[in-house]
Amino acid sequence: MNGDELKELEKEVRKRKRIASEWASQLHDLVEDKLPAAYDELPGIAQSTYEACVAWAEANKAWQSAQSGQ
Repeated sequence: MNGDELKELEKEVRKRKRIASEWASQLHDLVEDKLPAAYDELPGIAQSTYEACVAWAEANKAWQSAQSGQ
């Protein structure tokens, strides 16, 4: 894998981390500001946060693997 491809993988990791952080922030805001009244929003936001974290973990694993195979 060349340097440009590694940079693209790293960029993807940063993007997915940002998205996961945004979902985590929404989850935090829900817990801090809206519960218990908005309890019905909890499953959807929690699932989206989980999925964003899984996407980050997969991208990060691919990037680290590519780095060590360099």
